[in-house]
This record gives sequence, C-alpha cells and structure tokens, in this order.
Amino acid sequence: MSFTNDVKDELTRVIPSCRHCDRSVLAALVRIEGTLTFSGPGKYKLEISTELGSVARLVIRSLHGIYQLATELTVRRSVLHKTPNYLITVPNQPKLEQALHDLGVLGPQGLQMGIDEHLVKKNCCAAGYVRGAFLGSGFIADPRGDFHFEITVENAELARDLAAVMNDHDMNAHVLQRRNSYIVYMKSGESVSAFLAFTGAHQCALTMESERVRKSVRNDVNRKLNAELANQAKTANAAVDQIVSIRKIVESGKVNTLSPGLQEFVYLRLHNPELSLKELGEKADPPLSKSAVYHRVRRLEEIASKL
Repeated sequence: MSFTNDVKDELTRVIPSCRHCDRSVLAALVRIEGTLTFSGPGKYKLEISTELGSVARLVIRSLHGIYQLATELTVRRSVLHKTPNYLITVPNQPKLEQALHDLGVLGPQGLQMGIDEHLVKKNCCAAGYVRGAFLGSGFIADPRGDFHFEITVENAELARDLAAVMNDHDMNAHVLQRRNSYIVYMKSGESVSAFLAFTGAHQCALTMESERVRKSVRNDVNRKLNAELANQAKTANAAVDQIVSIRKIVESGKVNTLSPGLQEFVYLRLHNPELSLKELGEKADPPLSKSAVYHRVRRLEEIASKL
C-alpha cells in the first residue's frame, strides 16, 4: 500500500469537528471527482468516481446523511490495473438541485468555478475541504524519497482558491498548469507535514516527521563527513607542497644554514607528513601556535622559491 493510500485511508476516518465539516469534504470530492449531467430545467444527474472503497463509503454516507439523497453504486474493475473502481450515481430527484447549490457546485449564474466561501469559513471546515480535495485527486510521494505533494483540479480558479486556503494555514502551496489540468503542489517536507496535521492525518504526520528527522541526521552526518574529507585533502595537499619545498632545500645542501626553528619544522614535517599545521605546532618544543608554524612554512617556501 502506497503512502498516498495510507494518508487517504486515515483521512476517511477523521471525526468531523462540527456538523458542517462533512459537507465541506463532500463538496470538494464532488467538485474534483464528480461529473454533473444536465438534461433540462431542474434535471440533474451526478456521478462520482473513486478507486478507494473507504472514499466511496464516505461519499455515500454523506449524501444519505446530509441530503437524504438516493444513490446507486456500481463497482467496476480496471482490466489494465486489476483494481476496482467505484461509481456512485445520484439520479435526478427533488433534493438534488438544492444539494448542488449547498455544495457550491451551482450558483446564481450556473456552475461555480472557485470555492464558495461558506464551505471554508471555519478552520475545521477549511480543513475538511482540503481533506476532500486530497481524497479526490491527491498524491504524496513516499517520504523516504524526495518530498512531493500535489492535488489535480480541472480549472485555474479552483486551483488558486485551494492554494489560497492551504497557504492561509501555513502551507507553501503553488499552482502550475499541466496540459489541460491545474496542479496544486508543495515541495518541502515542512509544508507536507503541515498539510497532514491540518487535515487530521496525525499518524501519517508522525511517520513523515520521523523520516524528516532521519533525513536531517543523515544529511548532517554527510555534511560533516564531506567537510572532514575536504579538510584532510587540504591538509594533505599543503603537506605535499611543504615537503617539495623542503626537499628542494635539502638537495641544495642549505639545510644547515636554516635557523633552529626552521630546522625543527623540517624535521617535524618530514617525520609527520599526515599532520596538520596545528598538530605539528603541538609537537614542537616548546609548542607553537598555528600562526607561528604557518610563518615558518612561508619562510621555507620563500627560501625554496629563490633556489
């Protein structure tokens, strides 16, 4: 089972905070997964399709409980993917038109493109609408990989309104057009965690946070390891350059003309090629600071450059 399905399964079991929350969830599902057929004045037929049985049960329960609408359920099986598809049909009936107005599907001028404000007026209802939108067409990548979240909708106004609702609740959501659809997407683990907490998927939020911590620790270790390797490489390259200068002086026969301090450094470097300047300074007698050792290195390089 994918992480997306884990999240959707948990979201279908969220207990509503007020009596309007289920309406907001249903409204989003109808807008994203629903198909509305018009056959004359006041004559409508609504079809809602989903691949998850838990979502189908939620839709049917809400249609019956909130609006007392009669429904028909058809279970189809995809030949290609071998997965079931649930088609919920709401045939034309007296209460359907009013329900469509209440769900923000129909307005005074006909079909509504954006989100009706009464559906997201309260925070809990806004969470319900975002929850329903994700149940309809949402996707979250496995948090063990790159963080990625998206919800696919059919028009730009709905995408912008949905992103605005999410951004009002600490989610950094953006909108892009992909062919004939619009994608509300997020790329950061922090934003995806905020979505899970906001919509009530607390168990999946914990899973997400544990993966974020694991990634953070792994990245910190990698950064420190890379920094240490870089420092070691830098130290090794510097030591090679110093040994080249020393050998040049040795081959010239001028080692005995060096000051005692420089002769001591020559001895320490040749016998400890792997040590940093700081570590060489600690071996000197008396111990030297890193800047004092570096001064001796510069002096040797100057002498070697004149040979």
